[in-house]
Amino acid sequence: MEFNTQTSRSIQQIKTAVLFVGVYTEGVLGETAKLINHASDGAIDAVLKREFKAAAGTLFDLRTLPGVRAERVVLVGLGTKEKFNSNVMAKAHVAIAGYCSDTSLTEGVSTLLEEPCPATTLRQSAQLAATAAGNAVYKYTATFSKEKRPATSTLKKLIFTIDKPDQKQVDEGIEHGAAIAKGLRLTRELGNLPANVCTPTYLGEQAKELAKEHKSISVEVLERKQLEALKMNAFLSVAAGSEQPPRFIVLKYSPEHGNSKKKQKTDGPVVLVGKGVTFDTGGISLKPGLGMDEMKFDMCGAASVLGVFKALAHMKLDTEVVGLIPATENMPNGRATKPGDVVTSMSGQTIEILNTDAEGRLILCDALTYAERFEPAVVVDIATLTGACIVALGNFHSGLYASDDDLADNLLSAGRRALDTAWRMPLDEEYQDLLKSNFADMANIGGPAAGSVTAACFLARYTKAYRWAHLDIAGTAWLKGGKDKGASGRPVPMLCQFLIERQAQANAR
Repeated sequence: MEFNTQTSRSIQQIKTAVLFVGVYTEGVLGETAKLINHASDGAIDAVLKREFKAAAGTLFDLRTLPGVRAERVVLVGLGTKEKFNSNVMAKAHVAIAGYCSDTSLTEGVSTLLEEPCPATTLRQSAQLAATAAGNAVYKYTATFSKEKRPATSTLKKLIFTIDKPDQKQVDEGIEHGAAIAKGLRLTRELGNLPANVCTPTYLGEQAKELAKEHKSISVEVLERKQLEALKMNAFLSVAAGSEQPPRFIVLKYSPEHGNSKKKQKTDGPVVLVGKGVTFDTGGISLKPGLGMDEMKFDMCGAASVLGVFKALAHMKLDTEVVGLIPATENMPNGRATKPGDVVTSMSGQTIEILNTDAEGRLILCDALTYAERFEPAVVVDIATLTGACIVALGNFHSGLYASDDDLADNLLSAGRRALDTAWRMPLDEEYQDLLKSNFADMANIGGPAAGSVTAACFLARYTKAYRWAHLDIAGTAWLKGGKDKGASGRPVPMLCQFLIERQAQANAR
């Protein structure tokens, strides 16, 4: 999907199939709606009085208005003017993209960036609008037959009207927003694919495809013998019961321009680690059958890392990023790891595996140890790690744990600005006692209490060498059940915003 800007101030003279203008509740007209209303002798006023309440995200279609060259003018509800914010802006552009698709339009013009959005820069508004519209046109079709395949969006181009002095910052925002939308669509597609298609090998192939498409990305895919040589025994213990071979995917994003090498010498790269369990039966600690189909989404952390890398390549950020993806299935067979088994992780620490369904932390701990070799500035792991996080936070916020307050604050604020929010959870030392084992350095579970916290505490034991944060996305990575069931793409927007802001801070030094 393509985005453009147009600086014409004669809104009523724009020739287009559809022109979207904002209106507020209680008959309050947006900036461009005033111009259209004047040109059409009060046609919008009349509609707001009689028919349209302008609730946020709702639309009202007007055809062939006098004095207006657009074939249709679509009023976009923005709610009350006092509560208009970036969230409403994004919601409105989701509705705009949906309208164009539903009416088989290939192009439209949005004037909503001309509405003042409190507490949000115009650049950020443009980014959110492009992200929302670009993400909204995604439709999963991969495994439908040709006859039953859902129709894909017809929308190919969305044009934003702006004031000429705002051109540069809007263009930058749109470029980043369009890139994030590309990353979201890749993440969602990988998450939605069935586990018989999206295997560990397939994830490795997708990483290689990214490297083929973008010179700024390189990739190495390690196989079982290499993992054995690295003594990644915690990771391999999860793969033991599967016929699918494990893969450890190492991605590197290196800027093609700028002076980043000087900065990276001091700071080191950002390392993103994504849990890649392509299907999770629970292993010998077998999950209940009801809802087990959704365990194909247990690789959404891995998918989000690949999505961020796709976005990075399009944004062309001047920063170095490493992605680590331990990918495997968790299956029960005669070779599968058993409850009570003890394994030695890559770090040399031993683990008593009391529950084979607490497998995500076992593959992540070896990846987090591997991350040390990059001398990272920060490491962020992303994982659909615990059902306990859903109990604590539901499906609204991702759970955030961090060893560093500044890193936590940066991720939280980036999430708020990207409309991809997290909530910080405790990582107090007292919780570590729950992981004590009579037979190893630690157990892989800490009992029924504080399950998400003890999972993070387990990971913290492998992150002493660097600043680290953990995102538990079990409640946010996919929508559960119903017609909207499917991967959400989170936390790609948060991570991209974090990297954008980190780059801005580096440039300001």
